[in-house]
Amino acid sequence: MLRRQFIVAAIAGAFVTTAFAGPIEDKLKLPEKKFTEVHHYLSPQQTYDAKMKDPKNVLLVDIRTPYELQFVGYAPLIDGNVPYITYDYSDWDDKKKEYKRMFNSGFVGQVEDLMKKTGIDHGKNTKIIFMCRSGDRSARATDIMSKNGYSNVWSAYQGFEGDKAKSGATKGQRTVNGWKNAGLPWTYKLDKNKAAFIF
Repeated sequence: MLRRQFIVAAIAGAFVTTAFAGPIEDKLKLPEKKFTEVHHYLSPQQTYDAKMKDPKNVLLVDIRTPYELQFVGYAPLIDGNVPYITYDYSDWDDKKKEYKRMFNSGFVGQVEDLMKKTGIDHGKNTKIIFMCRSGDRSARATDIMSKNGYSNVWSAYQGFEGDKAKSGATKGQRTVNGWKNAGLPWTYKLDKNKAAFIF
């Protein structure tokens, strides 16, 4: 009887925690565009620690464009680059003031190819961390992998470059947070074995 009461109390406690704890997005003060459906988020330091602690069981994927890696830099700890979007350099988006973006329709399959290539392949249970520029694309990548049956997918919610400063001397520049601003290892020197070759 005592054991049964303990189990009921534990279940009730878990429900109360879930019901009243408040969304993790609120605690992290994330804008809605960085929300994921699975509520899985890692800071730059948590991302670094997860990969360093278990490099053969954690797949770290940079999902920016190859141009971003080449000209902005990247974390050498990544297992590979699988762009979430590409740009059509023959078409212009007047509203966004940039070249037209296109979703990489082969994204899920290319992530799965990277899993096989690296040997970090535990099927749908593979721990996958996505990193983009500031956490928007990584949230969408986490969602699409989740919809394809992957349960252990995570968004590096500050991204590689971080968010833009809203005031001060660096207003408009990506100096607020992110992998680079956290002082974590990064380089401009591309590794051919980690670069994306998608045409």
